[in-house]
Amino acid sequence: MKLQPDRSDVQAITGHGPGWIAVNNERVEASVVVGSRGEREPWQALRFEELGPAHFEHVAALAPEVVIFGSGGRIRFPRPAWVRALTERGIGIETMDTPAACRTYNVLAQEGRHVVAALLLETPDGGVD
Repeated sequence: MKLQPDRSDVQAITGHGPGWIAVNNERVEASVVVGSRGEREPWQALRFEELGPAHFEHVAALAPEVVIFGSGGRIRFPRPAWVRALTERGIGIETMDTPAACRTYNVLAQEGRHVVAALLLETPDGGVD
């Protein structure tokens, strides 16, 4: 699916499909953290089952207003212990499947919010990169 941002000055997710997203038209094929203030870095999360507090502590250190957690092809909620660093800092977290997280990130970023999307990217065969 191709997505079109309303504002060109915000880092946007411009497309997504099985096993990939595009950030400002640049294809990314591994789990990634994307922020509305230009943050973009690999997210060392190979599979949902391997996530832990350190993954979300890293995201919390970016100090966004809200984190959109894209849990892959289906919604899987993080354990409370994993997101403690976010809640202790008063950072909101919303969980949804990765395609919905991409769309939601764009809406919030275009509103001028400091939002970070932490996205698990699944491969077409059902695994996670």
